[in-house]
Amino acid sequence: MLLEGKNAVVYGAGGHIGSAVTRAFAREGARVYLAGRTLPKLEAVATEIAAAGGAAEAARVDALDPQGIERHLGVIVKEAGRIDISFNAIGIRGDLQGTPLIEMPCEDFTLPVLTGVKTHFLTATAAARYMVRQGSGVILTLSSSSAVLSGRDRRYHLTGGFSTACAAIEALSRSLAGELGPMGIRVVCLRPNAIPETWTGDAESARVKTYMENGTVLGRLPTLDEVAHAAVWMASDRASAMTGTIANLTCGSIMDST
Repeated sequence: MLLEGKNAVVYGAGGHIGSAVTRAFAREGARVYLAGRTLPKLEAVATEIAAAGGAAEAARVDALDPQGIERHLGVIVKEAGRIDISFNAIGIRGDLQGTPLIEMPCEDFTLPVLTGVKTHFLTATAAARYMVRQGSGVILTLSSSSAVLSGRDRRYHLTGGFSTACAAIEALSRSLAGELGPMGIRVVCLRPNAIPETWTGDAESARVKTYMENGTVLGRLPTLDEVAHAAVWMASDRASAMTGTIANLTCGSIMDST
């Protein structure tokens, strides 16, 4: 198992991506600590993991509250001795997309940016302080294809502040990687495309899905399992030479050197 003996903290573990990655971490042998604001969702995932023979604990943690984050990590370190992996899958208000920038209230534009950057900064740096002491660790962040859309897609999608938030998270990830690399800590940002499994399935979603699939090299969009498998690999020692990079999980809608 790729993560046997590792302790992993997942923020937003009750959401679509967070729960998929948490389950994958547990299947690969990690002890997972589920954090989020909706405890029943977290407990449901933790119960499922435990029933499958994995080790999981759930806790209500607001990833925008630095004191709450520190308390939670302190409890984990006291119990388990170390933190090997930190993954932030907190939603950054993608629901505020769909309005032209020239018609959007400033608050709706800035909220995804402030939320995304703040929660990633707080969770990553809090975990990093423990990882520095042990001389190792992996921090995974989460962006999306919105960070680097093509001109065609920038005309089509009204991303509001969401794309700016994703670009800022990627920049933060590179900066953290530069600072933390000498201490033995890796930072990798996952950049998936839209994931249809998380959509409502209405007629508009079907139209958007067709448009987006036609813009990928593979002719399809990624699945939750594919994102989770990538997260496992990036968090494992198999990827020990990788840091400061953006893992391109867009099925080829974006083609770059990262």
